[in-house]
Amino acid sequence: MKLTIGHLYPDLLNLYGDRGNIQCLMRRCQWRGIEAETIAFELGDKIDFSRLDIVLLGGGSDREQMLVCEKLKEIQPDFKKYVEDGGVVIAICGGYQLLGKYYKTEQGTITGLDLVDLYTEQGEGRLISNIVLKSDLFDMPIVGFENHGGRTCINNCKPLGKVLYGSGNDGQTGYEGVVYKNVIGTYLHGPLLPKNPQLADWLIAHALEKKYGKAVELAPLDDTEEKAANDYVYHRFVKES
Repeated sequence: MKLTIGHLYPDLLNLYGDRGNIQCLMRRCQWRGIEAETIAFELGDKIDFSRLDIVLLGGGSDREQMLVCEKLKEIQPDFKKYVEDGGVVIAICGGYQLLGKYYKTEQGTITGLDLVDLYTEQGEGRLISNIVLKSDLFDMPIVGFENHGGRTCINNCKPLGKVLYGSGNDGQTGYEGVVYKNVIGTYLHGPLLPKNPQLADWLIAHALEKKYGKAVELAPLDDTEEKAANDYVYHRFVKES
């Protein structure tokens, strides 16, 4: 088995160590004997989504998102087809905002990919905090760090999780992130996946199922250190009942 990961515009959208998410996915594949490769795409590159099994859209500043805005219009039809056909996507922070229809800032409106029914508008002040979620997808909590000025409305889409500590999508609804088909969007970074092995494996398993046409049971890994890191954050910021 083999998976190909596409890292979109890492020269611009890599604000909070998103390459760590790539390294985590690669390692968790390789430890299981699954061949894995990563293809990094710069702004001038043509992207053949049919070759990709997982797509990472990382975080960037408002300025950097503006720079990729025009390029996103060019790839939108192919990216949309990939998503609707069950392609796996993990979008972090600025990449999460770009999944939607638009991101309205003081400097202007950034046109999004319109892959998911959501939108973002800049709010007063930034939402900066460690953050802990409870997600229906996983037994373990999801932990990470958030730092965003945008407030994201996911309309009737499914959230990634309920906020146990932190602000989440907008600091008001009590929910964070979005799940649409095999797409996960979230403000959590740091990077996200090393501290959340179940989320990383969710991406890998869904990518294998999409590629090979059947559900795949991943071989278990020794996640002692990953779980310890996750557990530390959870118990530091969430009071046990």
